[in-house]
Amino acid sequence: MLPTSFFNETQSFFDYLPENTLLAQTGTLTDGYHAVKAEYISRHESLGYDIERPILDPNEINLREEEYFSALNQFAHIVLSSEGENALFSAQPSLLIDSKNDRPLQKLQDFIKSCKHRVLIVAESAGRREALIDLFKKYKIHPVSTDSWNDFLNSDTLLGITAGRINRGFQISNSLTLIAENEIMGERVSQYRRRKQSDINEDAIIRNLTELRIDAPVVHIDHGVGRYLGLTNLEIDGQETELLTLGYANSAKLYVPVSSLQLISRYTGGDEDTAPLHKLGTEKWSIAKQKAAEKARDTAAELLEIYAKREARVGHAFSKPDDQYELFSAGFPFEETPDQQLAIDAVINDMKNQKPMDRLVCGDVGFGKTEVAMRAAFLAVQGGKQVAVLVPTTLLAQQHYENFRDRFADWPIEIALLSRFRSGKQTTEALAQLAEGKADIVVGTHKLLQSDIKYADLGLVIIDEEHRFGVKQKDQFKALRAEVDILTLTATPIPRTLNMSLSGIRDLSIIATPPAKRLSVKTFVKDRDSNNIKEAILRELHRGGQVYFLHNDVQTIQKAAEELIELIPEARVIVGHGQMRERELEQVMSDFYHKRANILVCTTIIETGIDIPNANTIIIERADKFGLAQLHQLRGRVGRSHHQAYAYLLTPTDRKITPDAEKRLEAIQLADTLGAGFTLATHDLEIRGTGELLGDGQSGHIEHVGFSLFMEMLDRAVNSLKKGEAPDVDISSPQQIDINLRIPALIPSDYLDDVHSRLILYKRIANAKTEGELKNLQVEMIDRFGLLPEATKNLFRQTSLKLKAEQLGITKIEANSNEGKIHFGPSTPVNPMTLIKLIQAKPDSYKLAGSDTLKYIADMPSADSRFQHTLKTLELLH
Repeated sequence: MLPTSFFNETQSFFDYLPENTLLAQTGTLTDGYHAVKAEYISRHESLGYDIERPILDPNEINLREEEYFSALNQFAHIVLSSEGENALFSAQPSLLIDSKNDRPLQKLQDFIKSCKHRVLIVAESAGRREALIDLFKKYKIHPVSTDSWNDFLNSDTLLGITAGRINRGFQISNSLTLIAENEIMGERVSQYRRRKQSDINEDAIIRNLTELRIDAPVVHIDHGVGRYLGLTNLEIDGQETELLTLGYANSAKLYVPVSSLQLISRYTGGDEDTAPLHKLGTEKWSIAKQKAAEKARDTAAELLEIYAKREARVGHAFSKPDDQYELFSAGFPFEETPDQQLAIDAVINDMKNQKPMDRLVCGDVGFGKTEVAMRAAFLAVQGGKQVAVLVPTTLLAQQHYENFRDRFADWPIEIALLSRFRSGKQTTEALAQLAEGKADIVVGTHKLLQSDIKYADLGLVIIDEEHRFGVKQKDQFKALRAEVDILTLTATPIPRTLNMSLSGIRDLSIIATPPAKRLSVKTFVKDRDSNNIKEAILRELHRGGQVYFLHNDVQTIQKAAEELIELIPEARVIVGHGQMRERELEQVMSDFYHKRANILVCTTIIETGIDIPNANTIIIERADKFGLAQLHQLRGRVGRSHHQAYAYLLTPTDRKITPDAEKRLEAIQLADTLGAGFTLATHDLEIRGTGELLGDGQSGHIEHVGFSLFMEMLDRAVNSLKKGEAPDVDISSPQQIDINLRIPALIPSDYLDDVHSRLILYKRIANAKTEGELKNLQVEMIDRFGLLPEATKNLFRQTSLKLKAEQLGITKIEANSNEGKIHFGPSTPVNPMTLIKLIQAKPDSYKLAGSDTLKYIADMPSADSRFQHTLKTLELLH
């Protein structure tokens, strides 16, 4: 036992605190001492007194009560309590919004009225604060916006609102009440709420707009394929306006208001250099649209037949998850990302359905696709079915086998492996277990599809990286789809797979959120030069890491390894490739994994499945010979920890590479953000062409109108056919609503100077279909870039007016400081009697100005007053 003097000489927790520390104490110290003392007595008695390591008395390792209070009194401190009349800390009554009530915020209004002290509402972010202020204004609640807690305390404000992070509010004595946003709006407003799948898909797909460069081809629904010439600021009616400039044949230019960007899409589906350039005012675009529309009708009919067959098939409906499934899910050592959870939920819902599942889960390397598969496998085994996990390579089979064994270690589930790393005896044993139903899950390569393999009751097939399998195997997958649930996992879907998923033939889930602390891989395209190679390798070795050196030629791989040894004598180099004997290759991979070597010279055998966190540099020779999906997969071998990783793509200096290879290398270098796999798949779709959805040829009609526009046509046709109507493929722009209130409505460059970001936001604002979407966009912009300037607020309010005007069949709204005019279209739903009554009731304010125009007269000097009067008029017309 250490002498008492030892403890007397040591310092306590209080000795490390700065002098001005404020301490908050919950509960009483005496209770804590009694609890510790009771535990000591209990353990001391149960262990006996004659043990070699006696338990120390609490007084020997803790401050005594008098010492504690003596130290505590040197600091300012408060005691938090929720009991008694003079409680310093107490909970709030329920203040939740009640959407069914005519006064949804009545509870909050009544509480504020009854409060005899100051109240501070805490929103989750600056954006949410502005949204709440707008909401409160409607119900005559007017909190004063304040930047911080201290600013509120130092002011005389009775009702304030700020941004902060608290989950629950509380009352401090009788002087101040804090109310958290959750307590008013409910948990659904949380910034960390799960996003809808549509949001995730939009986030993943909309990134390609950031790559829209000057002279890139774009499609205008009414005018055809032109070239993007940038954003232009012009003065119209004395107000600055930002417009998208498009170039057409014969140097013609078209200016598109940013409020109409829903009419513009990026041209995809072929080579940008050979994309058509249409003339304004000619029939060529109409003819191209007509031909594409005919093809869309035909494809839609075929799609509908596939839908019908798929719906008619009856598969196995698995039971809904129970407590055991929840227990298995709880064993996942990480927190699920929002879109990973959405993917899991979608898969489980598919499995509960009688219709056989055919879902594609697209997510970057290391984003959690395997856990989605494991949850599905657990549910299938629980339902008495067997699971086959199909992988393209032996190495990946081995890794999946080990991962599944680790994850299912606590459960009575048998997992088998079929690969060339297994002996003949092990293979025979595994096959027998499968046939007898003793093996629940089997992991293997395409051998699992052979006709001589018998399953007792196969219910789920998980396919990892389908693009790595051959045509024959894919035909076998098609046959499987009629019988069992299919779950496909991929980082970069091949163009046709992506095409089919986007068209709805296959269900699609996207996991776009990276794991915490993951860094994107920095990618460089360089000429093959010894100095470049040496510098890259030494940089990694000097920080204690390992390097993959990919040389994809077995005939010369040994020579490449010898050159590396000569270049960097201190390196420990080993070689691994697919033609080695199984045991030899297994030993090589084991040596590299256990850091007995720091450079692995290898072929593409490492493309899938190798997970070595310490390897954070990859050098790929002849990178121009690889496809986009392959390059992305190979790059994904590094950067699997929190260290910065590097990928060097080497090209020959003595020969010219093909234009397609140049595009692939440019795409992979640009797409260096986390979760770029989906974006790369759309690049692949552009470079290689989309392929016919249902046939073997390329789609010329898609190249004429662009992939995005064709998919819109197809979607319209399918929806019409589903309703039993004639296919609707009219993709002319709907009647545009022209709103001119003679006020600036744009995102100023001094608020957001990045042109691509402005373009994306303009497009998202123009595409918004509901007030809720607009509100969420405002919140997002405030949180990202700060409080909205007046011109941007005007843009949002103008879009909100447009949504209301659409419902009333209005074609144009214009206003100045004295009057406004509302022009109705030929098919307006507004009842003429409503107009007549309005004019009769308020003849000084409303008049008819022609057969289709209503004039409203008012004093409207400011932007706010014009919006208010216009909005009020639209509400009266409903």
